[in-house]
Amino acid sequence: MSETIETVLKGELRRFKAYPTYKDSGIEWLGEIPADWEVKRLRYVSDSNPVASEVRSLPGDTEVSFVPMEAVGENGGLALETTKLLTDVKAGYTYFRDGDVVIAKIMPCFENGKGALADGLTNGIAFGTTELHVLRTKAEADAGFAFYVTLSDAFRKIGEADMYGAGGQKRISETFVRDFRMPLPPLLEQRAIAKFLDGETARIDTLVARKKRLITLLQERRSALITRAVTRGLNPAAPMKDSGVEWLGEIPAHWEVKRVKRLCQVRRGASPRPIDDPVYFDDEGEYAWVRIADVTASERYLERTTQRMSDIGKALSVPLEPGELFVSIAGTVGKPIITRIKCCIHDGFVYFVNLNEHREYLFYVFSCGEPYKGLGKIGTQLNLNTDTIGNIVVPRPPEEEQEDIVSFLDRRASFIDSLIGSVGSAIYRLQELRTALISAAVTGKIDVRETAQ
Repeated sequence: MSETIETVLKGELRRFKAYPTYKDSGIEWLGEIPADWEVKRLRYVSDSNPVASEVRSLPGDTEVSFVPMEAVGENGGLALETTKLLTDVKAGYTYFRDGDVVIAKIMPCFENGKGALADGLTNGIAFGTTELHVLRTKAEADAGFAFYVTLSDAFRKIGEADMYGAGGQKRISETFVRDFRMPLPPLLEQRAIAKFLDGETARIDTLVARKKRLITLLQERRSALITRAVTRGLNPAAPMKDSGVEWLGEIPAHWEVKRVKRLCQVRRGASPRPIDDPVYFDDEGEYAWVRIADVTASERYLERTTQRMSDIGKALSVPLEPGELFVSIAGTVGKPIITRIKCCIHDGFVYFVNLNEHREYLFYVFSCGEPYKGLGKIGTQLNLNTDTIGNIVVPRPPEEEQEDIVSFLDRRASFIDSLIGSVGSAIYRLQELRTALISAAVTGKIDVRETAQ
């Protein structure tokens, strides 16, 4: 068990008592279990991956649930909006029915806890992604208890270590699932534990959903705050004029509007070109190499990266100095960031050459998201490149006013960011508590039999 989970157990879980007596399970990760519990491999208490021949006799026009991977919830639950005809899915998909336990077998879905106890399927039947393992419990095992075993910290961590394959295609094998040694209480006790965990996880999930909604509201408030400041200024009494730009609307009468390409050159980053003699060095070492993966959605400043140009060669773009602004056109599309290190950037970014405007002000303009409205899309991605970024029209207050707006937003946006961070930390603690409760209950570290009544 991870140190974080152990800390949670020592604190939040003290309200639960232990079992009266324990015995050695003979399994290192499991340790002691209640004296009347057993340990059995899953193969002895469940069948795995049942075959669809069970439904061969049903008419081909029978409606069944269809479950792609995106419909499998993390930590339980299935989205069952999609149905198909049996004849269209009976070959080439994973079959399961109400009461079966499904487990995502491919990374990162497995590590993220994707899996469910199937319930409410159309006509009691489902076909889904081939990246699922299915367990059907036998008489001595409760399906709900078995489901929580598959959600437990030990099952997921041991499974991660046992994965086969390479890169993002690693999977857990059917052999791992069948051979996993699970603690097995008496059947009535399994049901009591599952009932307890149903209630506790539902309560925690409700709290997490509320806090996620709060984060969404705070993010909306932050975006509205930024948008108003960079388009209306800080003086509510200032005379206004029509900007002539749809996304801007009215702006203070003394402001200008300019296309970005009139303020500076817009260039694209570039992939590195391997050479024998890297050229980008400074007094402290080499220029950093910035990839899309090095920039997170919440970052404002680039402080560090994991690679240096000297490790991989020469970039074809101009190296950026601390304080320069660039914008992502891949990954988190439209994300602006200011570098605090000397770096060269991937071709998934565009950057601004000889930008004389207040960079922090333009950072806020781009971060509000409004300038991208009306731009073309490819699929669900904004179609951004040097031309589209260069043709974006931005408001241009006097420089002193830009500085005032930045100072105002630094204070107000930072306060909202701190609230978002606090709520995010609370969500993390709740999710850790959820994991801890499941692991402690299914391994007999806490006695929940009275609580479940």
